[in-house]
Amino acid sequence: MPHITIVGLGPGAFEQLTQEALATLSQASAVWLRTARHPVVSHLPAGPAIHSFDSLYEEARTFDEVYATIAQRVLALGARPEGVVYAVPGHPLVGESTVTQILKAAREAGIPTRVVPGLSFIEPTLTALGLDALDGLQIVDALDVVGSYYPMLNPDRPTLIAQVYSRSVASDLKLVLMNMYPDEHQTALVDAAGTAAETVVWGPLYEIDHRDHTPLTSLYVAPLPYIGGFEHLLETVAHLRSPEGCPWDREQTHASLRENLLEEAYEVLEALDREDDDALCEELGDLLLQVALHAQIAGEEGAFRMADVIAHIDAKLKRRHPHVWGEVQVAGAHDVVVNWEAIKREEREHKAHASSADTFRSLLDGVPKTLPALAQARAYSSRAARVGLDMVEITAAVAHIQQTVEAFLRAHPAEARSLALGEALFAIAQCADRLELDPEAALREANMRFARRMRRVEQTAHAQGLTLTSLDAAEWLRLWREADDSK
Repeated sequence: MPHITIVGLGPGAFEQLTQEALATLSQASAVWLRTARHPVVSHLPAGPAIHSFDSLYEEARTFDEVYATIAQRVLALGARPEGVVYAVPGHPLVGESTVTQILKAAREAGIPTRVVPGLSFIEPTLTALGLDALDGLQIVDALDVVGSYYPMLNPDRPTLIAQVYSRSVASDLKLVLMNMYPDEHQTALVDAAGTAAETVVWGPLYEIDHRDHTPLTSLYVAPLPYIGGFEHLLETVAHLRSPEGCPWDREQTHASLRENLLEEAYEVLEALDREDDDALCEELGDLLLQVALHAQIAGEEGAFRMADVIAHIDAKLKRRHPHVWGEVQVAGAHDVVVNWEAIKREEREHKAHASSADTFRSLLDGVPKTLPALAQARAYSSRAARVGLDMVEITAAVAHIQQTVEAFLRAHPAEARSLALGEALFAIAQCADRLELDPEAALREANMRFARRMRRVEQTAHAQGLTLTSLDAAEWLRLWREADDSK
């Protein structure tokens, strides 16, 4: 009856071929190999006819095409009354895309299958490196890593990357890994593990493409020498919130952490304003802690977990970038903004429909009410401008600022003057948005300049034995001019 037998040939040495695999191959009338470029092939029994699919590697454009074609042909061979024996390097279910495709298609077609296990490349590689696989070892395919922009790995765990079969793959792999690991990070290139030709070469990450590679080359990446994985941070936060953790952290709630979140966000902004990379690194960590704490509290309350937070923002990013993860074509950044607003409008309408048909959703909904006033003003102006409320020329916008300032100077009583001041500030924020300036950042910079100048005045007065409260207007003006750092 039709059947498919899949045999693992082991990592390369003939003595590592299992007795079951050898018996199966010896009894077959014909054996089909994914590739004949495997050390054990020259030692196969003389009885069966040996065929391979190596020619497909020259005909197809990608490995995916090769593997799909091989799977289709093995399925067709297995549908014959005599069935087929298909042999692959290593273990059939370790890094063998053709096997998983064959098993799935055979189940759907009702063709019986049998998998004859073989020693994979993993066991002799562990032996060569002296590793325990249960010590958190991550095993991935080099092409999967190369196909990403950031390695989806936990840097606190050791990693084994298979099929680093060429310098080109190693070069691309290095560039992706350097997004997570330092250039000098410790690695080991392992080739032909478990065979007489086995080699292990230790070296820094930046050198992994300086050597020749073969289809039997793997890369071992050691864990970071310090804690760097997101999962470890979540474990630390969960520990702090546990009965064995910190009493203060256990008492915190979403409400009690509001001020912390705001403070950490402003400290990030301050580091950005100073262009201080070391401070920015530290402050981003403090801000990330606030995110982790809120997610942990929500998880304890059964509201949501960090995985939900990540899933939500990941889906939103992909939904709002159809020109990256879809078929939409854009000519530039302006088109991206237009599409972004259209997608957000659809999302708002969908939410309003889901909650109540009578619920009105404003264009301005979603701008946080807790934003600093200047930042909020600019956000409101920007929202309005995106739907056409930006037709006023810049010269007219500047003239409007002058009008609001004059109205402020004429206004009284205090309530009217406060209202006029607000109108003037909003006009400035609106004009800043038209000029693509950030009024909040501009004011922070002005504050820092004022603070620097004020400190110079204080230092000069102190050096001259003067007190600020004793200075007259002329002395104040003299010191203030001397402290001007813009000259």
